Amino acid sequence: MDLLRFIAPKRGAHAHCDIPCGVYDPAQARIEAESCYRIIEKYHASDDEVFRTRAIVVKEERAELVKHHIDVLWHDYFKPEHVEKYPDLHDTCWKASKAASSVKHSVNLDDAANLLALIDQIDEMWKGSGGPEKTRM
Repeated sequence: MDLLRFIAPKRGAHAHCDIPCGVYDPAQARIEAESCYRIIEKYHASDDEVFRTRAIVVKEERAELVKHHIDVLWHDYFKPEHVEKYPDLHDTCWKASKAASSVKHSVNLDDAANLLALIDQIDEMWKGSGGPEKTRM
């Protein structure tokens, strides 16, 4: 039996990063969401079907990253005391994740603008909970 197979983990685990670094920032989600918005604009401005197909693929990848970044903030950064301060925190994160799904499967600029507005709300909660001071260098 190959030694590496013998000592290799039987299960894999995935996290925001391999070491719980404590660095969180809604800007990661916002950058990906802005990319989605701009890609949708470019999609509508083009009549090149190859470009439009590529744009959809890239937009879907970026929207999936938005969902990931929102989930990391929601599940790893925000704590019960943050929910006490912001009772709509869970609902806002849930709506933002759903909005990212809408952006993923549409080319509607209104969907992308809605996602950006929800990320801004999450950003305000992050800032109001001390996020920049607690999680950034």
